[in-house]
Amino acid sequence: MPDHKLIIYQLLPRLFGNTNTTNKIYGSVEENGVGKLNDITDKALTEIQTMGFSHVWYTGVIEHATMTDHSAFGIKTDDPDVVKGRAGSPYAIKDYYDIAPDLAVDVDNRISEFKELIDRTHKSGMKVIIDFVPNHVARTYASDAKPAGVRDFGEDDDNTMHFAPCNDFYYMPCYPFVVPGGYNPGGDEFKSPLKDGKFDEFPAKATGNDVFNPAPGINDWFETIKLNYGVYYLDGKRSYFDQIPPLWNKMHHILSYWADMGVDGFRCDMIEMVPVEFWAWLIPRLKEVYPGLIFIGEAYDKNQYCNYIQNGRFDYLYDKVGLYDAIRRLTCNEPGANTWQINDVWNNHTRDIDQHMLRFMENHDEQRIASNNFAGDAFLAVPGMIVSATLATGPVMIYSGQEVGEPAAGASGFSGDDGRTTIFDYWGVPGHQKWLNNGKFDGGQLSAQQKELRGFYSKLLNTVKGNEALRNGSFYELMIANEQQPGFDTMLYTYLRYTSHQRVLVIVNFSRQDKSIKLKLPDDLLSKWNLQGEVIFTDLLSNKVFKTNNMQAGVDITVHAASGLLLNL
Repeated sequence: MPDHKLIIYQLLPRLFGNTNTTNKIYGSVEENGVGKLNDITDKALTEIQTMGFSHVWYTGVIEHATMTDHSAFGIKTDDPDVVKGRAGSPYAIKDYYDIAPDLAVDVDNRISEFKELIDRTHKSGMKVIIDFVPNHVARTYASDAKPAGVRDFGEDDDNTMHFAPCNDFYYMPCYPFVVPGGYNPGGDEFKSPLKDGKFDEFPAKATGNDVFNPAPGINDWFETIKLNYGVYYLDGKRSYFDQIPPLWNKMHHILSYWADMGVDGFRCDMIEMVPVEFWAWLIPRLKEVYPGLIFIGEAYDKNQYCNYIQNGRFDYLYDKVGLYDAIRRLTCNEPGANTWQINDVWNNHTRDIDQHMLRFMENHDEQRIASNNFAGDAFLAVPGMIVSATLATGPVMIYSGQEVGEPAAGASGFSGDDGRTTIFDYWGVPGHQKWLNNGKFDGGQLSAQQKELRGFYSKLLNTVKGNEALRNGSFYELMIANEQQPGFDTMLYTYLRYTSHQRVLVIVNFSRQDKSIKLKLPDDLLSKWNLQGEVIFTDLLSNKVFKTNNMQAGVDITVHAASGLLLNL
């Protein structure tokens, strides 16, 4: 049976190793500091691995547009009018064959420093995931690190055509690109001769979020250019796949380049903005050469999940609009939230594909649990994290800082006060920095509460990692069997995970009050497992013991507010 229980730690190297606590709004790299690849030391990786993680997703390592001047290293300066934030978005790639110079101690050897990080990660017993951003590139894209013989995006395009199947970009012939009005790159203090409200692009190219006019708005992805996979959007999305578009082969070469370097998987950005036919062509070809390569897709249309898994050949997809949204409503105690909405996810949206769904409660796009925009208290995520990690055999992900309750308070520059840790600005992550402890990676500055929270995550993930039933066992929901039981409540959720050797009864309480229930197992399971008379349960998280003298009558269980139990039968 394939093991789908990847346990992924997402981190931005730019943020992860940064010990600078200045956090000036719109601060420069000199003022606010920046984490380096070399900061992710053997000690740091050992600590991550010890928490139970099997994979690290290094977010934002490929070179992207930035307002920082690296011209001293022979790198062309980006026009700040088409860059978001002083550091720049990691999703506006500037050179697909290069590493972000900000992340290197020795900029000229930045690719070597990344290779060394891959080696350190592998030696620590974990695998490496990086981003693949297929839909768009930075407006300033130009590769100076591409291997000999590689043709750059757009290099062979006919820019007099709005669309041509063999073009890499879409064009607005005769029209220049117009920077959105009202954009103040880098804030008032940031000065640059290039900061003039203009960007020289003629003819204008289409913008990343499918804006096919020369003047995108300030809320569009105006810093990016849409890539052409052979789909003519202005002709009803008519596709031209009779001959493989040149872009497909270019992307195949790029991913092969990183896989050759030792990268084990790709988290693919906004996969639904790229035709499924491309993925169906790309992924099997790469897996022929790199059989263990993993593809995780950022997806939001649950009606297309099966298409991208079965036809597109993705290993895993985000489960954001299903489980994340249901758990968030429960965690925030929203009116109408109930645990039947979790049933709706696995029973309807992800039926037969649960093992392919990546579960999480945080990532760089979503708000921090501890922020006032979400729960306001990191401990309220305990039941949701237990469900995210144990509901199915598929992967689970934690975002760096989540495990210490980072609240992402305040604005940072381009990123406002919205409950998210910035991916656009130079910044330190205060909660995480207490664990970082000036590069000691020992949690020396964490509060007792933060240590308790981190201990919960470590215990949960290691339990999932080491328990056969939770890793790859079968699933049996216990809601219907207990609907008529004393204490049944739709803020409780309960199910079994089991194999022939191990059985775990999971019960969580999303309520802000303690809940007690007399929990029953269905007669068919009692007889199948020969459970009768006295039965003892031990909670795998706390070692607390529960006992019943008559299993047929049920077991009395109290679950504390915003908590959960993993009861070993």
